[in-house]
Amino acid sequence: MATFRISEAAAILGVSADTVRRWVDSGRLAASRDEHGRRLIDGPDLAAFARTQIAGETGGATSSARNRFRGIVTEVVRDTVMAQVEIAAGPFRVVSLMSRQAADELRLEPGAVAVAVVKSTNVVVELS
Repeated sequence: MATFRISEAAAILGVSADTVRRWVDSGRLAASRDEHGRRLIDGPDLAAFARTQIAGETGGATSSARNRFRGIVTEVVRDTVMAQVEIAAGPFRVVSLMSRQAADELRLEPGAVAVAVVKSTNVVVELS
C-alpha cells in the first residue's frame, strides 16, 4: 500500500504542507508516524479525503463535464480571430484556445480567476 509524506500529500492536493498538517492535527485526515516520527498518510485515506474535497465542485453549473480546474489566468495571447488562455490551477498548467470574441466577452486577463472545464474521451494515465 502506498503511503505519502505530508509534503507529497500537499503537492497532490494542491495545498501547502501546513494546510495538510492542520487537517491531520484536527482529525480531518488520518495519519500515522514512522519510526523517525514523520507523519505518513495511507494512500486509500488520502484518496478518500481527496474525493471529499472535489465532491460537488461544479460552481452551480449543470454540465456533463466532470474535470474542472479552478485557477488563475496567467497569460492571454490574442490575435484578430483567436485567443490562447493559460490558467495555473494548483501545480497544473491548462491552456485553452478559443475565439477572441469569447475571451473578450469573458474579460479574460492575467489575474482573473477562472475554471477550465475539460471533457474528453481520450485521457492518458501515466505513472511517475
